[in-house]
Amino acid sequence: MPLTSAHGAATGRLVRKSVQEETLVTSWRPATARSQLVTARWPLRHSFYVEDRRYSSLLLTESLRQALALLTYTVHDIPLSHRLGWEQIRSTVDPEALRTASGPAEVELLVTHKQVKRRRLGSVHLTSQVEATLAGVPIGTAELRYSAHPPALYDRLRGSRYADAESAFAQALPLTPAVPASEVGRSDTDNVVLSPTSSAHTWQLRVDTSHRVLFDHAHDHIPGMVLLEAVDQAARATARPQAVVPVAFDTTFFRYVEFDQPLLITAEPLVPEGGDRMSVMVDAHQNEVLALRSTVTVQPLSRG
Repeated sequence: MPLTSAHGAATGRLVRKSVQEETLVTSWRPATARSQLVTARWPLRHSFYVEDRRYSSLLLTESLRQALALLTYTVHDIPLSHRLGWEQIRSTVDPEALRTASGPAEVELLVTHKQVKRRRLGSVHLTSQVEATLAGVPIGTAELRYSAHPPALYDRLRGSRYADAESAFAQALPLTPAVPASEVGRSDTDNVVLSPTSSAHTWQLRVDTSHRVLFDHAHDHIPGMVLLEAVDQAARATARPQAVVPVAFDTTFFRYVEFDQPLLITAEPLVPEGGDRMSVMVDAHQNEVLALRSTVTVQPLSRG
């Protein structure tokens, strides 16, 4: 089912993007009774997801985030007013697939819904598996557990202070300084999401609510993609002076992360996994409560 430019604005709402050019999903079709094939278009150049002719590992994650949002509303008939939230995501990507080519890449995502549980009060809990291919070649996998809550229940979960997105977004802390962009695999300071602290391997989340890609509309809490970007950058900083690329994430989200309080991100030293791969454990705490834990597998960045 092609999603033409004439339907761009509607598609953006379905994938939760208000900036049309940030919508990656271009079409989808049924594959089996429990699976769909979604096509995502990766641009040749991008202000955030492309560095030195390489795609970010998290572009695959953003693609599947959009795909799952689209399918939640179109396949599972969950109302657009329901609020989606991640609980856990495990993902892998082939680093060789991250090299840009001579034009945009057409990535196909085979999404299989392993479990869909509908609760009495209207919430839905889902588990989906994703297999990604590029020109027929496997390039990555993912498995996600996520939920969709009706507005009344979601508002109760968030409480009166945070239920309204515009109000919560307006409470964001002032923008903090950035660590040097080169320390986290970036060339542009505007794309850095970590601020330095006085402790080794510890950073504060740097929240720039004017960032066109990370915050293209108001949110009532820090989005999961921003948190995963912080995890990515923390893993890269921990590996210094060696340049690495994250190739796998195993992340659990324990609680919502608020805009009006600092989030501290800590990383454990590298642990060999065999071969040239290593793992880093990254934790995020807000008010001394664990909000997120992620094990990131990295490997040396090959040039050329």
